[in-house]
Amino acid sequence: MNIAHHLIRTARVRGERPAIARGGTIVLSYRDLAGRASRLAGALARRLNLSPGDRVAMLASNCEQFIELLYACWHAGMVVVPINAKLHPSEFAYIMENSGAKVCFLTPGIVDDTAIDATVRCIEIGSGEYGDLLTTQSIAVCPRDPTDPAWLFYTSGTTGKPKGATLTHRNLIAMTLCYSTDVDPGAPWEAILHAAPMSHGSGLYGLAHVAQASCHVIAQSSHFEPEEIYRLIERWPHVSFFAAPTMVKRLVDAPYDADTGNLKTLIYGGGPMYVEDLLVAIDRLDAKLSQIYGQGETPMTITCLNATLHAERTHPRWLERLGSVGVAQSVVDVQVVDADDQILPAGEIGEIAVRGDTVMTGYWRNPNATHTTLGNGWLHTGDIGIFDEDGFLTLKDRSKDLIISGGANIYPREVEEILARDPTILEVSVIGVPDRQWGEAVAAYVVARPGCQIDTGALEQRCLANMARFKRPKFYRVVGALPKNNYGKVLKTELRQQMRDDQAMLR
Repeated sequence: MNIAHHLIRTARVRGERPAIARGGTIVLSYRDLAGRASRLAGALARRLNLSPGDRVAMLASNCEQFIELLYACWHAGMVVVPINAKLHPSEFAYIMENSGAKVCFLTPGIVDDTAIDATVRCIEIGSGEYGDLLTTQSIAVCPRDPTDPAWLFYTSGTTGKPKGATLTHRNLIAMTLCYSTDVDPGAPWEAILHAAPMSHGSGLYGLAHVAQASCHVIAQSSHFEPEEIYRLIERWPHVSFFAAPTMVKRLVDAPYDADTGNLKTLIYGGGPMYVEDLLVAIDRLDAKLSQIYGQGETPMTITCLNATLHAERTHPRWLERLGSVGVAQSVVDVQVVDADDQILPAGEIGEIAVRGDTVMTGYWRNPNATHTTLGNGWLHTGDIGIFDEDGFLTLKDRSKDLIISGGANIYPREVEEILARDPTILEVSVIGVPDRQWGEAVAAYVVARPGCQIDTGALEQRCLANMARFKRPKFYRVVGALPKNNYGKVLKTELRQQMRDDQAMLR
């Protein structure tokens, strides 16, 4: 099945429904959106001479045309390659070359054309050339097998070149079903606010909202602005949106006085959300939060802690569950395994492994990485976790972030959770650094809240009161900001390099 049929069905059944809005203004109905997508599909096939299976890159910031381009490509049987507009030009160039994209639709001003291979046809979104494509006659939907590629999802590339997770029509349809079943259940689905990059999680969750005839609301600011988000929540009834934990924290900390009664669900994921911060968010947003744990290799779909579970304050293990990433989503088998891929019982720590209809078919043009990651029929996430007896999964850390000090395992997340409770700390990240005596020692990078001074002595006492002595940080670094990638994840590789540079200067 071609996922493009979701848009066609919605346009037939609920064509009058608003499909796209810019800020508070409706731009297109679903009938108009489907018509534009089908004409663009005709242009891709007849005027740009593309064939089913060809890759089409989208180097675009969030815009009204993003959804129509996605469905136009699928309508014509092609594979989309959405690229985060905040990446470096060298990353653009690599993804374009690796994917073999023949056409690139791009937002004006993002990148000089010289950063893209001259053989790639570049078309500015919203230009006269783009408008001319919309005059092409529509074509019939191209038949696709469920295992045909639909989306190349390039990883953030924090430890090397980005890898393109090959997501099929089946993968995306299964993810869409999980959204409505596990992540954001219960009608009405009336609007989705795209506050995070549509090239990533926000765009992926847009697929479920096309199937449900929701309006896609594009924020007008090019950056995440809490005041604008609150205004849009007030404007759009039953609105849901996806955000990184850093965005949630900024939203909750903003002094703007807003009525959030229209908010249906705020879905967060992509990084740690500490319980201390989550409790504040629950009070501010009335527990309308849903946490997802997923990876590009199984898009947005491993586990979920939905709004119902966030709201169960009377449950005896409520706080413990808030520190988890929830339970397995409906279409995946999630297990914790040892080094030999043997499934571990509840209460034992190991690597998180996933299999099911959302798991990628492999990395694009990278058979070695595919073999390593998809060994024995499981997606090996590289994340370390533990299940409790009720099936709630708690992440410990990325396997590469595990700190081994004196032969004992220390998970940065548990140290970060304790430090995050300090009222003077805005953000914290813990890493391991080389230590001659112990192998590794714990180092904490902390960012102060505005107007606060961080007392490392007080932090030391807090740690001693809440964790084993060997787990406490040996070093503290107070910094103005933590380095992050374009999806808001803290770059611990850069923190390790900073620490190495600091230590080299002291020698």
